Amino acid sequence: MKRLPTFSQFRHHLFQGLPGPQSSQKSPGTGWHGTSIVAWLMVPMLMMVINVSMFGVALPTIRSTFHIQADVTAWLVTAYMLPFVVFMPLYGRLADELGKQHLFLIGLGIFLVGTLIVLVAADLGLLILGRAIQGIGSSGINPLCIAIISDFIPIEQRGKALATWNSVGPMSAMAAPILGGFMIDHLGWRTIFWPVLLVGLIAVVAVRHRIPAIQPHHNQPGFLQAFDWGGVVLLSLATTMFVFYLSSRPITGVAPLRDWRLLTITLLFFGAFIVWERRQAVPFVTLDMFANKTFSRTSICAGIRMFTMSGIGFLIPLYLTDIHGLSAASTGFMLMLHAVSLLVSMRFGGHLADRLNSRWPITTGLLVQALLMLFIGWLPGTVLLPWVMVGLVGHGLGAGLSLAAMHRSSLSKIPQAQSGAAAGLYSMIRFTGTVLGTALGGVLLQQGLDQAVLPAEAYQVVFWCIAGVALLGVVIGWGMNE
Repeated sequence: MKRLPTFSQFRHHLFQGLPGPQSSQKSPGTGWHGTSIVAWLMVPMLMMVINVSMFGVALPTIRSTFHIQADVTAWLVTAYMLPFVVFMPLYGRLADELGKQHLFLIGLGIFLVGTLIVLVAADLGLLILGRAIQGIGSSGINPLCIAIISDFIPIEQRGKALATWNSVGPMSAMAAPILGGFMIDHLGWRTIFWPVLLVGLIAVVAVRHRIPAIQPHHNQPGFLQAFDWGGVVLLSLATTMFVFYLSSRPITGVAPLRDWRLLTITLLFFGAFIVWERRQAVPFVTLDMFANKTFSRTSICAGIRMFTMSGIGFLIPLYLTDIHGLSAASTGFMLMLHAVSLLVSMRFGGHLADRLNSRWPITTGLLVQALLMLFIGWLPGTVLLPWVMVGLVGHGLGAGLSLAAMHRSSLSKIPQAQSGAAAGLYSMIRFTGTVLGTALGGVLLQQGLDQAVLPAEAYQVVFWCIAGVALLGVVIGWGMNE
């Protein structure tokens, strides 16, 4: 009988091919290894993923607990994702000036405060507040991890390194939904935040003692006083107002996509932001970055990928509960299948990105996502669960194939001195897709249910709309030249 690999053998396989000590980046008396940095950066990523994964499984239970509709339920996710997205460029921009490790620790501290609030929240308002604080704290994880890896790993090995770092997402998402479902069914939905809190504390230790404190590239005196806080405020307000417009009923009582006051305010804020940034000597967002077609196209494709992923993270738990009557634990098992397929294709996508033009794994992955969302939408409400499993597994394979290629391509032509700012902007655009996908998904689903459409038909329309957006991403990605 063939013996199972030991932990050491598994670790060697996972990190094989990544660089050793980087002579250009050393702390006093210590040589930092690329493999060690990638490994320790997986801990805060693990914290973020189990938080999102377990909460997704809990959505149907929380919806029933507070007796809320689909578009309001979407705000439980949006309350986290909106500040998560808005603060990403801020973390990235400040990291270039103040140091990535320091910003990382501040963000983790904020996240832990938000987690404690969620644990003791007695009403919906306090729960949403805690989720928002969690989002503020965790928004720095993605851009700072990508920037740190880009600082230490050479470009020809970066795709593999980013794929390895990202692999903790699907690996933890294989166990988190099942564990979360069991805890929800037997211990209550609030208990899912105890594992999040524990891993968060470990992440603080990992970042403090295992991630090198790289000296800032500029480190100018009085930087915080001269920082472009006006740009931060205008971009935050513009993004927030746009999401309010998409899902306005819980905010103003007006039907979604019909409150023209919110749309007008959104356009005014975006216009003011662009005018303001062009007048700043050191802007919060360097708009010239968008002249780099590789960066801009990759960022848009990454946002579309996450828009499509929101169909899994937000809609599938509700779909499995409403259409197939699954328990939280069974829903967690179904989501685990998606995570397994993500892991299977993610590292392969990283290898392809290092060997081929990034356009191929990006466009292929988006095309597979689009086709599988169409497939899930085509399934009738009476279909057997194995067919739903086929859709989830196929979608995960496509989503995993493109991820590392997107991370690699986004910063491939960005100077190292701007890596933090670029990673923050890229991550913001990327996760804006989740915010928009969740908000629109909740709105479209509730509209379908309000129009006396059968629940299965309402879900089908939403899945088809998401698939159409993914096909647009294929067209945009095809024009890349990296």
